[in-house]
Amino acid sequence: MSSVPLLPLKRNFETEGVLRKLVQAHRALAELKGVAEIIPNQNILISTLSLQEAKDSSAIENIVTSYDELYKSALCIKSFSSRSAKEVYNYAAALRSGYEQVKKSSLLTNRHIHDIHSVLEECNTGFRALPGTQLKNDQTGKVVYTPPQSASEIHTLMHNLEQYINDDSLCANDPLIKMAILHHQFVSIHPFYDGNGRTGRIINVLYLVKKGLLHTPVLYISRYINEHKNEYYQLLQAVRENEAAWEKWIYFILEAITQTAYQTIQLIYDMKSLMQKQKHLIRTQLPKMYSHDLLSIIFSYPYTKTAFIQKELGKSKVTALRYLDGLHTIGLMKKVKKGRDVYFINSQLFDLLDGVKSSNE
Repeated sequence: MSSVPLLPLKRNFETEGVLRKLVQAHRALAELKGVAEIIPNQNILISTLSLQEAKDSSAIENIVTSYDELYKSALCIKSFSSRSAKEVYNYAAALRSGYEQVKKSSLLTNRHIHDIHSVLEECNTGFRALPGTQLKNDQTGKVVYTPPQSASEIHTLMHNLEQYINDDSLCANDPLIKMAILHHQFVSIHPFYDGNGRTGRIINVLYLVKKGLLHTPVLYISRYINEHKNEYYQLLQAVRENEAAWEKWIYFILEAITQTAYQTIQLIYDMKSLMQKQKHLIRTQLPKMYSHDLLSIIFSYPYTKTAFIQKELGKSKVTALRYLDGLHTIGLMKKVKKGRDVYFINSQLFDLLDGVKSSNE
């Protein structure tokens, strides 16, 4: 059984290589924080990017769903085409819920972590109370790691982690180094029976928001982890077995932050450009229909329907349908009928978001 130490660790993490990478990561994060502000309605970014993160993070644990399933599920609340789509939707909901709590309290507590996990897993089992949990290789069935077993040890470690996250007087390490450490600590404690990896990745971005490094949760490293899944798991275990591996682990997380930040920056610029293009088209072709709120709705999700327009714009069902049919007529929305439901797809936005996935496969 591996022993999980209490934090903070008495070790110098700021090696020459880590410090160089730290400068790059902070520069990328600062640029992302500023660029995110070019989208006036931050809910657009939270909605679209949280769904992307949900898919990528869940895929790390082999919960795979298509973007088409995902956006339809987000549109038809609690109506899911597959179990995978439901789990991915829950992830996005848990992330948004956690963000609201952190924004309100400026804290990231065990209560918040419990709440995030309960939304994610649709249960309220709390921390593990029974022994027997082991992490095994999916292919060989061999036990690769045995986390803490006793309920008292898990509670002690999680209380210690809560202090480490919220009390900066305990440790003078840079916040990004702390994020790398707390992520490793959380997944090593493995406090829940299931959903630890996904909960841990939500904690990552919420910690960046808590520290003021981002205003909104728009930096998700799950895509990078997915692309380097073997290295991620190898480094997790390497640190448990040898403290000398900490530098490689922290470097890996900093590289994930840097690359993902620049990918997200480009995506935001592309979204802004597309918004301007579609705004011009609506104002030119349907001037009486245009409003900033309408534009926000069709960019919050690639899929929409009359109920969204009714709710957000306070329009009747007839008027909402006329709006969407008008957008379809000028080629901005694609109209799709599935059973008794009619969807309208912002195809250009869908292709843009889907392209982020495709370019990294």
